[in-house]
Amino acid sequence: MDAIYEIRWHGRGGQGAVTASIILAEAANTQGLYAQAFPEFGPERRGAPVKAYTRISSMKTTLNRSPIVNPDIVVVLDPSLSPETYIQGLKSDGYIIINTKKSAREVATQLNIPRVVSVDGTSIALRHLKVPIVNVAMLGALAKVLDVISLESLSKAVLKTLYGISWSGSLESLLKTSEFSEAMLANIRVLIESYELAEVMQL
Repeated sequence: MDAIYEIRWHGRGGQGAVTASIILAEAANTQGLYAQAFPEFGPERRGAPVKAYTRISSMKTTLNRSPIVNPDIVVVLDPSLSPETYIQGLKSDGYIIINTKKSAREVATQLNIPRVVSVDGTSIALRHLKVPIVNVAMLGALAKVLDVISLESLSKAVLKTLYGISWSGSLESLLKTSEFSEAMLANIRVLIESYELAEVMQL
């Protein structure tokens, strides 16, 4: 891997966009890559629009802390945000990954964007977590097109970032373990189900 992958996150305070950016960076580090994650405007205010960034590279020297203006991937946690807010600067071959009940084709047509990943992250989160916090669900959808990061690495990063737990086993063994609480494993199920249900559209 020689390229730099730049991911921009859009959500509202309390939805976990900043945390998702950190989990992704941790997953990249788990795989021996270099990554950084940071918000644009400091701490989140609940309900207010939030931006966060993740950069991933095989070379540490290529990373900087400037805002991502031309992202490879934009992840939208809240579909009520104005498209003008998150489409800006997206590369011509970039992806929009959005939490929505709409199909990827509907979103692609509506936004005039050729590459879309859609997933109903809210329903998945409510089913497993009982709360509409969709950041982990969106990480699962992201893994569908960001092939440099595995679901297993994301699972380990979720446990480490959210619970301070290090897991060295496989994803399969994680799902079978009795070491962790149901809440912890529910997040892993959200991740996997979102990956499986995410719909990819490439026009």
